[in-house]
Amino acid sequence: MTFNELLTLVSSKDAPRICADSRLVKPGDVFIAVKGTAHDGHDFIDHAIANGAKYIVCRHLQAPTIKSEPYPRKANTQYEIITVEDSARAAAALAQQSTGNPASQLTNLAVTGTNGKTTVAFLVRSCIQTAGQKCGLVGTIFYDTGVTSSHAALTTPDCFDIARMQSQMVKAASKYMVIEASSHALAQGRLEGINFEAAAFTNLSGDHLDYHKTEKNYLAAKSILFEQLSSEATAVLNKQSPHTAELAGRTKARILWYAIDAPADITAHIESMDVTGTVFILEYDEKSSIVKTPLLGRHNVSNHLAAAGLCLAAGFDLQTVAAGLTALETTPGRLEKIESDDDFLVLIDYAHTDDALKNVLSTLKPLCKGNLMLVFGCGGDRDRTKRPRMAKVAEELADLLIVTSDNPRTEHAEDIINEIAAGFQNPDSRKITIEPDRKKAIQFAIETAAKNDIVLIAGKGHETYQIIGTQKIDFSDKDIAQECLRKRNEKILS
Repeated sequence: MTFNELLTLVSSKDAPRICADSRLVKPGDVFIAVKGTAHDGHDFIDHAIANGAKYIVCRHLQAPTIKSEPYPRKANTQYEIITVEDSARAAAALAQQSTGNPASQLTNLAVTGTNGKTTVAFLVRSCIQTAGQKCGLVGTIFYDTGVTSSHAALTTPDCFDIARMQSQMVKAASKYMVIEASSHALAQGRLEGINFEAAAFTNLSGDHLDYHKTEKNYLAAKSILFEQLSSEATAVLNKQSPHTAELAGRTKARILWYAIDAPADITAHIESMDVTGTVFILEYDEKSSIVKTPLLGRHNVSNHLAAAGLCLAAGFDLQTVAAGLTALETTPGRLEKIESDDDFLVLIDYAHTDDALKNVLSTLKPLCKGNLMLVFGCGGDRDRTKRPRMAKVAEELADLLIVTSDNPRTEHAEDIINEIAAGFQNPDSRKITIEPDRKKAIQFAIETAAKNDIVLIAGKGHETYQIIGTQKIDFSDKDIAQECLRKRNEKILS
């Protein structure tokens, strides 16, 4: 059977099931071998055959090495090998074909970059909803198809999940989808087979080097999104990022440049900013509109411009876009305010890179009339090079800081903290407190806070768990902060 014949088969009435996990294969299934983050599906072809796979789709170079004996056969099904040049691209084609090609029925918008993807995606959806349209969202916090909404397992899921969700979006009468494109997903071809109307780039800073190894490789993974844009699509690029010149040289798409207080296609001129929000003038094509947003920071104004570019490229007018940007009240876990009656402010944020932490602290520093307090840590089994860099930023910009655990995973929290502390110029400073227990660290910050202080709890944002070893335990910075504020007030009243 040829691959084209298989495409016809998977869209037929009696279509076989498609599976990329050999453990889930049942007799008669199509097994497609795709390389993922931790494992390569080609190493499990024998297992898929033993479980009864009828069709094996794999790369040309892998087929001759297949052996069908290492695993006990659970079925006597005969199997066929279908070789392809690119199994990730083949998987995407099968995923779309088997679900009725839903991607072709949507206007697909994507955003990539180290920081800001989630906020941009939420802003895009707000603009589209303000225009009276439905928009599916796939990103770091959740997947919302209009039919179902679920917590996100990955920022960008695999092509089979994406196709399934796009099918639900079409059923829900959505005409648009906005998706966060992670560098892992782009490198592994999870977004193959989707024609994007527009894609935006926010920024690039040190992260994920445990996977990509070098910044050059990291940028190359981000570039894939723009290399695959058609000449009729639009690349929305941050003119104030030093990495965008390379992206511009790699795309066939028309380019919309955006910048703050600098010449570009889409610009923002900040009028005011305080703890209640930001006001700026949005300009495009010799027209302007005022945006009033509760989101704080220059970096968030840049995120607004990226979102505006995607929506303008999708055909929305400037006034509608400005109204949609203004309408978004918060992005979960992104400088999210914890409501209380106290005379100090508590915020949680997902900042887990030195660049993101610098952006947030630089935003809050001039707005803080008291002490700027920071609770932060670094995740285990992730890019270790950013740990001392985050310490350097924290020491420079925070008045008081508490170093604690984040998601230590299989590393010891104390070892991670020691690597963070190595970045401090003055590790014995009285402004630095070490508290490995994250709950106690948050409690200490809130109990210590005084009038006009700002407490920033950074690193986990929207997450409702902590990963210790290989186990996920319930843990929400937001819930813990609310509990600590309540106990503080009870103590004061008593």
